Amino acid sequence: MTTTVIVGGFFGDEGKGKVVSYLALKDNVKIAVRTGSVNAGHTVNWNGKTYKLRIIPSAFMNEDSRLLIGAGANINVNIFFKEIRETGTEKRVGIDEQASIIEEKHILEDRGNSYLSKTIGTTGQGVGPAIAERVRRKAKLARDIPELNPYLTDVAGEVNEAIEKGENVILEGTQGTFLSLYHGTYPYVTGRDTTAAAICSEVGVGPTKIDDVLIVFKSYVTRVGAGPLPGELSLEEAERRGWLEKATVTGRIRRAAPFNYELARKAIMINGATQIALTKIDIVFPECKGIKDYDKLSLNAKKFIEEIENKLKIPVTMIGTGPEAENIIDLRREKI
Repeated sequence: MTTTVIVGGFFGDEGKGKVVSYLALKDNVKIAVRTGSVNAGHTVNWNGKTYKLRIIPSAFMNEDSRLLIGAGANINVNIFFKEIRETGTEKRVGIDEQASIIEEKHILEDRGNSYLSKTIGTTGQGVGPAIAERVRRKAKLARDIPELNPYLTDVAGEVNEAIEKGENVILEGTQGTFLSLYHGTYPYVTGRDTTAAAICSEVGVGPTKIDDVLIVFKSYVTRVGAGPLPGELSLEEAERRGWLEKATVTGRIRRAAPFNYELARKAIMINGATQIALTKIDIVFPECKGIKDYDKLSLNAKKFIEEIENKLKIPVTMIGTGPEAENIIDLRREKI
């Protein structure tokens, strides 16, 4: 039984929600914890329906999984209740009583700050101002909101107890390594650290209790908002390649570039990654769509995967071949 951190390797939008949803079903995850905030959306395709989640953990489709929101998270109460209704998870969700609250004033401040909205490219969800108020020790916490009382819990306590019992636990990060406030492309970053160590910190799990850090890379790189993107393609070229995407939260067009080995190496180093989940191989190699057997992948796709392993020195253990949660080639038994 394992405790696994799921972290984004580039600028977010790597497909972490898909990976978490697959693991929840395949590994019978006992507890899944979401970190971060509502400025990051995770998309899950399950049973013919698409869920775009911004606070509920992507493991929700496993009805035996306890779904928790860590103390380091920032919660928009309206979005929280909306997603509970959409996922039917009211009886399985818990919020750490010290998670902080995004208020309407934070959203207005975020959207009214021209530097953040126009220069940095913030999502305008109020996250930065809410974090700033928390740092000033003036924030409302989940324990201060009466309607959240039925969901309050000690997330660190629950998670550590499950780990001690040998249960499968997933810590679900948001965004990507290079949007980290500390390790990203400052100032074009988010308002918090997004690395594996920070994910553990937001939940309340010590580093010695982590078995694996699964870093998620998309088969190409995308980025929303301003900031550097090495090798960036023109909008026309991205569309020609089928790499043109829209962001889950804002609907903005994602800028695109080919897979970047230099960034990937650095992300692996910073996160202490032990495995790679490579998503959207079917977009770069359309002939691979829906395949669930590695041997049936095209020769070019296999060469790409082998090149990633040779250059990055850790195994590619999961390969995403389509949008559905179960469109995964799982090589963990063969490679670890």
